[in-house]
Amino acid sequence: MALTTSLADLSVLLVEPSQMQAQLLRRMLAHQGVKKTTVVETAAAALAALKIENRLVLVISSLYLPDRAGTELVAAMRADLDLETVPFILVSSETRPQVLEPVRQSGACSIVAKPFSEQQLSRALYAAADYLNPPEDMDVAEIESLRVLLVDDSQSSRRHLRRLLAELGIERIVEAVNGREAVALLEQSMVDLVITDYNMPEMDGRELTEYIRTQSWQADVPVLMVTSEQNMGRLAAVERAGVSAVCDKPFEAGSIRRLISDSLRR
Repeated sequence: MALTTSLADLSVLLVEPSQMQAQLLRRMLAHQGVKKTTVVETAAAALAALKIENRLVLVISSLYLPDRAGTELVAAMRADLDLETVPFILVSSETRPQVLEPVRQSGACSIVAKPFSEQQLSRALYAAADYLNPPEDMDVAEIESLRVLLVDDSQSSRRHLRRLLAELGIERIVEAVNGREAVALLEQSMVDLVITDYNMPEMDGRELTEYIRTQSWQADVPVLMVTSEQNMGRLAAVERAGVSAVCDKPFEAGSIRRLISDSLRR
């Protein structure tokens, strides 16, 4: 798919209290072809700037800001109907999963770990541009007829995935907050695709996949897992359970589109 949103089209809002870090990022962004970068130091200033201009804007934020954390900034953006689709990239040296989990669940495009190279920043930028692109051409009649079950205990993650599905033309979507609720829905109605998280209360994604493959009357339905789980043993167990594909959170929009297309073809 050719990019219809180039890096030159993007307007970057950089939320960074360190002048040295802001200068470094501005130089890297300019070298990547970004023509407009606005720097603010606080989350409040970022939200105020986004209210003025939010079309083709990309937010790149540090985690630790003077007034609130970057995790709180992206949460505020996702809770605002005018800002919920604005791409967000976190730049941080933080590695603790419990700190980064809110960003992974929010629908962020990327988490760029410090110290980072320009190549790593470039990949994050193109993921953001891809998020803003129209989806690949697909059979409209086939897409519109698809029935998708979306299973995730994070409301923000479900909303983010629902937006991507809507961009593809998929409108017949039902939601469940955990595997147990998904099982009840699968017993009542037929679906063409299940998209599920791994870590959920009551019944997780592995248990849900095992149920579908061994007990459900829809045992052959494609199951796409979108997860922030990093434990390789657990992920291997998910693959053994019969998941069709696994995608990490945060995920690139183009990757989700390709995985959905590949899963449905299989």
